[in-house]
Amino acid sequence: MKKNFIFISESVTEGHPDKLCDQVSDAIVDQYLKQDPFASVIAECAASTSIVFIAARFHSEAVVDYATVARKVINRIGYDQHDFSGRTCSILTSLKELPLAEHRNFDETQLAEDEIDRIPVRNQVTVFGYACNQGSSLMPLPVWLANKLAKRLTEMRQSRTLPWLAPDGNTQVGIEFRERRPFRIHSIAVKASQNHPSEPSLERLRQEILEAVILPVFAEQEIKPDGGTTIFVNPEGPFLMGGPAHHSGLTGRKNAIDTYGEYSRHSGAALSGKDPTRIDRVAAYAARYAAKNVVAAQLAEECEIQLSYSIGLSRPVSIQVETFGTGVVPDEDLTALVDWHFDFRLAAILRQFQLRHLPARAKGSFYQRLAAYGHLGRDDMELPWEATDKAALLADETRRP
Repeated sequence: MKKNFIFISESVTEGHPDKLCDQVSDAIVDQYLKQDPFASVIAECAASTSIVFIAARFHSEAVVDYATVARKVINRIGYDQHDFSGRTCSILTSLKELPLAEHRNFDETQLAEDEIDRIPVRNQVTVFGYACNQGSSLMPLPVWLANKLAKRLTEMRQSRTLPWLAPDGNTQVGIEFRERRPFRIHSIAVKASQNHPSEPSLERLRQEILEAVILPVFAEQEIKPDGGTTIFVNPEGPFLMGGPAHHSGLTGRKNAIDTYGEYSRHSGAALSGKDPTRIDRVAAYAARYAAKNVVAAQLAEECEIQLSYSIGLSRPVSIQVETFGTGVVPDEDLTALVDWHFDFRLAAILRQFQLRHLPARAKGSFYQRLAAYGHLGRDDMELPWEATDKAALLADETRRP
C-alpha cells in the first residue's frame, strides 16, 4: 500500500452545469416528498445553451410543476445570461407516471421487524462508505478542502464581495501525504468565471481570489499553503460566463465530488434525482454512517465499508470492512461488529434516518442542498448519517474480554 504520495481532488460550484442539473433533479424530489413522503420519483436533467431537458418517472398524487421548479433553481443560482437564463431558457419534459408496486406501498415507521425484512431492494448495486481521521469531519482532506473553496467562491459572489464573479467555477486541492497522513499542501487551483471580459483584469482577479477565497479557507486549517505550494487561479486566462452555454450539464456526472473525491471508492450510480426508496442512494449514506462511527470509535484510522445488494432481497448479500492496516482489531472482527450493530435493510435505513420526511421538515429544500458541495461530511447541514452516536458502543464492544 502506498504511504507517500500526492493526491488531488476537485470540486465545482453550484453553478457548474452538472451541479445545476443535480440540483434541479433533487429539487423535483424535494417537491414530491414535501407533498407526499411516500412518493416514488426518479428525475434526470440535462442542460445546454438556452435549454433544459427533464426526464422523470414517478408515482404520486402530488402535483409538481417541473418547469417552475427548474426555473427557480436556475434563478437562485444566478444565471441571467443571453445564452442561458432562468427566465428565457426552454424547458422540455418527458414524464411517465408509473403504477404503484404493492411492495413499495409501505410506511416504514409502522412496520414490525419481520415486515421490514420483507421489503426488498429493487435494483442491484455495490456502494461504499468511507471515513478517515484526516480532519474533524472524518473525510479525506483533499475533497473536503476543495468543497470548502468551491462554497467560498459562491459565497463571495452571492454577497457581492466579488461582484464580477459568474456562477460557474471549479476548484482543486492537491495534498502531499507521508505515511498516509496529510503532510503539506502541494497545490491549489481555482477556475472562476467572470461576467465581463475586461472586468476585472486577470492580475486583479487572481489577487482577489487569493485574498477573498483561498487564504480565508486555509486560515483555520492545521496544514496551510507554504512557500512551495503552487497556486493556480485561472491559469488559462479569463473564463467568461461559463455555465450550460459554455459546456453542457447532466445529472449524476460528479459522483466523486458528491462522495470522497476518488480518495476512496464510490458507486457508479448517481446520488441525486432519486427518492429514498432507491437503495443505490440511501445505502451510500448508511455505509458512510457505519464507517464514520468505526473511525470515531478509534477502531481504525481509516475505514471503507462495502455493501452489495441484489434485487429482491432486503439485506446486503455482502458486507466488507477494510481498514488498510490501521484497525486495532482484525477487519473480519470489525465486519462482524458492523453487521451486528448497523441495519442495512432498505426500510430500516429509511426509518432510522427519516429520509422520506426530511424535505417537509426542511420546508421543501433538503435534497437540493445536498446536491452541491458534497452529500457527505457536511458541517453546514444536520445530516443523520453524519452522526457518531454508535462510536461509544463500538468501542465498548471491542474492549470486552
